[in-house]
Amino acid sequence: MSEITIIEGGVTAAKGFEAASTAAGIKYEGRTDMALVYSTAPCTAAGTFTSNVVKAAPVIWDRDIVRKTDGTVQAVVVNSGIANACTGEEGMSICRATAEAAGKALGIPARSVLVGSTGVIGMQIPVDKITKGVRALAAAKASGADAGTAAARAIMTTDTVSKEAAVTFEMEGEGGMVKVTVGGMSKGSGMIHPNMCTMLAYITTDADIDKDYLQELVSETVDTTFNMISVDGDTSTNDTLLVLANGLAGNRKITKESGNGEAFRQALVTISTTLAKMMAGDGEGATKLIESTVLHADTQEHAKVLAKSVICSNLTKAAIFGRDANWGRILCALGYAGVDFDPDKVDLYFAAGDHKLLIFTNGAAADYSEEEAKELLSGTEVDIISDLHMGEESATAWGCDLTYDYVKINADYRS
Repeated sequence: MSEITIIEGGVTAAKGFEAASTAAGIKYEGRTDMALVYSTAPCTAAGTFTSNVVKAAPVIWDRDIVRKTDGTVQAVVVNSGIANACTGEEGMSICRATAEAAGKALGIPARSVLVGSTGVIGMQIPVDKITKGVRALAAAKASGADAGTAAARAIMTTDTVSKEAAVTFEMEGEGGMVKVTVGGMSKGSGMIHPNMCTMLAYITTDADIDKDYLQELVSETVDTTFNMISVDGDTSTNDTLLVLANGLAGNRKITKESGNGEAFRQALVTISTTLAKMMAGDGEGATKLIESTVLHADTQEHAKVLAKSVICSNLTKAAIFGRDANWGRILCALGYAGVDFDPDKVDLYFAAGDHKLLIFTNGAAADYSEEEAKELLSGTEVDIISDLHMGEESATAWGCDLTYDYVKINADYRS
């Protein structure tokens, strides 16, 4: 299998993809709040969407298009500031007007335009502002890393940093080996909780890949990446992951039957993991990324449930913020996860980089230094390792600490 190489860039890293941003004044004046991702060639599309019963209008619009067996996609228009959720028929008409405006401005069918929104729930998007914004995006679209970064910044809400990633690998083409690129961007800082996927994420690739197989790989990847993060336990109404493949790399078509999809799968996992960790670490008010790894579980599903239980524990998150090695909260979170295990056989560790400290073993506290533990918890990334000594399965989840600023941010989110 070809080596996966990490490169600079995001949604414009792959051949044929362009992007743009603009300040449309959707909710706030004077800041970029709309983004466009455009492919010069029609794309095969796959996606996953929120499991929340309350689904935003863009989720319903996109899901209908992506699930069509014969449809292709060529553009995505995203706005921040207003989520277009709980907006009734008017919300769907905004999606339609956005797609029609984009289709006209870009010279493509309206049904090949996907839409995304993030921001305050319940407000209506001014149709004149968003259609004017679409025209500005179409006029400004460009290739190159700067355009991709500008698009990533435009979809931010309470995010403190934009989130991008890109990789390349080689595959066999008709005339020899060709380079395939996968790039992506995401936004997400609050209302982040496992269940597909509490965020907006857009991944682009110039790979040529079968639509059904792409959807299978996307669904599989989400389960171990985006679905393994949590900030606050709230699953959003707008969660959307879209993957667009335009086939311009010139590789031999990736299909399940040919068995040539492993490098692409690894690239998709790398991009998804990178973006997922960036979102978890940029949780609202957060100062630390928490990585929870469960080792030697009896099944992978049990390992996943246990790992997520730790990063979802508010008491554990608060302890990490306070640099308090309160291992009792971790053990408690493992214990109420609904998975049977023997606590007397569990080993708990704190780790950061190459430094690993045993804090609980043989059913009681280990002989560790509180000062050493506090030092481990003082960095921007903290690893919690739970070794169950039951089997061979493992899983990792990502979250963040719980700080005073989380309450401040969410107490006045609508103002």
